[in-house]
Amino acid sequence: MSNPARNDKRDLILSKGAQVMTRRGYHGTGVQEIVQAAGIPKGSFYHYFASKEDFALQALEYIYAPRLERYRLALSNASLPPVQRILDYYADLVAHFARQERPEYHCFIGSLSFEMAELCPPIATRLSEILTRSVELLAHCLEQGRSAGALAPDGDCRAVAEFISNAWEGALLRMKVSGSVAPLQVFLQQLECLLAPAAPRLPGHERSVALPR
Repeated sequence: MSNPARNDKRDLILSKGAQVMTRRGYHGTGVQEIVQAAGIPKGSFYHYFASKEDFALQALEYIYAPRLERYRLALSNASLPPVQRILDYYADLVAHFARQERPEYHCFIGSLSFEMAELCPPIATRLSEILTRSVELLAHCLEQGRSAGALAPDGDCRAVAEFISNAWEGALLRMKVSGSVAPLQVFLQQLECLLAPAAPRLPGHERSVALPR
């Protein structure tokens, strides 16, 4: 049986430590900085984590498992058409950043990817698993849209999901550099164009949105 107090302490270290590591980078963050952020003695760190690498691996799971579940729920909302689920999800994210006086985004997975993907195979593997799962969820929703006739029947939903995911990450990076939500707004506008319903046609001349082959 799990110990609630132990889990709470572990979660505190993961939450605070990941914030520090995101801002300072993996190599710029030591165990001392992690425990200081969490307000615990340094020795306590090793009750929960074998090493800084182990901490990073557990932090990835702690942060992204709930995010992937929220993504899954949003993209499986049967009360909305599949394409609308995608548009609404990203529109909500853009609105979230637009409400900030100066948009800020600190990406733990991005920070680790830049520093550790080539240096630490276990971290690289976990990063790939998270990103792949995100693309799979989006591709599945696109496939539902294709089955419903909203997207071209011969389109490559996996490739489109990869494109959307990559474009979103790029837009977030541009927002971080510029301090403006404009890159996200451009992303959303182009996403709407990519997934827009086909223009009305005369009966017998309908067409679906074409996806890349």
